[in-house]
Amino acid sequence: MPDLPLLDLPWWEIALAVLGVGFVTSLCVSLYLHRSMTHCGVTFHPAVAIPMRAWLWLVTGMRTKEWVAVHRKHHAFSDRDGDPHSPLQEGLLAIVLGNVVYYRRASKDQALLEKYGKGTPDDWLERHVFAVGTGNGAMLLLAACFALLGWAGGALAWLGMVAWIPFWGGIINGVGHAIGYRNFNVKDVSRNIAPLGFIAGGEELHNNHHADPRSARFSAQPWEFDVGWLVIRALAAVGLARVDYARTMPAEEFNARHYSVPAEAPPEHVFGPEAGEDLMRELATTGSSAGD
Repeated sequence: MPDLPLLDLPWWEIALAVLGVGFVTSLCVSLYLHRSMTHCGVTFHPAVAIPMRAWLWLVTGMRTKEWVAVHRKHHAFSDRDGDPHSPLQEGLLAIVLGNVVYYRRASKDQALLEKYGKGTPDDWLERHVFAVGTGNGAMLLLAACFALLGWAGGALAWLGMVAWIPFWGGIINGVGHAIGYRNFNVKDVSRNIAPLGFIAGGEELHNNHHADPRSARFSAQPWEFDVGWLVIRALAAVGLARVDYARTMPAEEFNARHYSVPAEAPPEHVFGPEAGEDLMRELATTGSSAGD
């Protein structure tokens, strides 16, 4: 078949396009799946939420309920037996290189999905588009890459786009529990990988997040930067987002109040009210008994 791409781009422009797509994907994961759906720290207008859902379907194939459930269980058992992807339990290299394997294994557990996936979308779009098939969006993206960039350029661009989240997921869940600095004396081993939270949407500030998971703002020090929070503030300024909770207490005071001795984050700080009071009460009981 003839290779007649619609765009005749040099390799460096294709690489920049892949980086741009990856950055947008990181933002969608951090803002929609993580801060909004999982922890209920921010609510987005449908004009923003639906495009983010569609983008994630296209580039990652991840289902909202599965991602949310796996991540909530990670917080409920962080770095203890039951954590779906802890380097402390599985080994750093195993998570960095194989985080997606551990995620997929956990996402097949129907009991886990029902327990931890509460409050996720169950509308027409979810049932008839985003949750139908595993790779439909990725195949559509591949066809678009071929049409725009040709066989070779399209294939390489597509591989870079779909590998972005598995790569950064391994970095955040692996390195973010092994290497870096800590602002908060939480019981798990979470670390801030870097004070500049940009390329992964702000997820680099992992220890800050584990200390107060529901907070839509991940930065905790004046010298830290969270690009996701910057985007949330911009959307809120034009009425496209509502911040439901963002920590304002200085890091030192928050650490002294909640983590003067190593402790787990209280369930209400982890899941927020939308996850259900029964779930939070059950997790509080489970967490206290498991941590004894």
